[in-house]
Amino acid sequence: QVQLVESGGGLVQAGSSLRLSCAASGRTFRAYTMGWFRQAPGKEREFVAVINWHVDGTYVADSVEDRFTISRDNAKNTVYLQMNRLKPEDTAVYYCAATLGVKSMDRERYAYWGEGTQVTVSS
Repeated sequence: QVQLVESGGGLVQAGSSLRLSCAASGRTFRAYTMGWFRQAPGKEREFVAVINWHVDGTYVADSVEDRFTISRDNAKNTVYLQMNRLKPEDTAVYYCAATLGVKSMDRERYAYWGEGTQVTVSS
């Protein structure tokens, strides 16, 4: 089992950058595939990015792939989401999630979730 805690959200202006962090508990962190999802008000939770334990196995949603990067540091039990050139439409609560399965964009495949961190981008 793993527990996840996100941090790094905040209120920024359009065009700014933020780096979200997700700290995981548990000694088997490197066994988990880690994902980032986001949920805007009134919308469903959507996939943003995923990374497997190989580190080089990543996938980022087409809508943000030119601006967002996912990475992980297994020694620190932490996964990151670097977000550049933020837009107002990126405003959402960002969630970190973990699965023992393969990379997936399906939120139903993730068994463990953090509480989320709010990102607000003003125009």
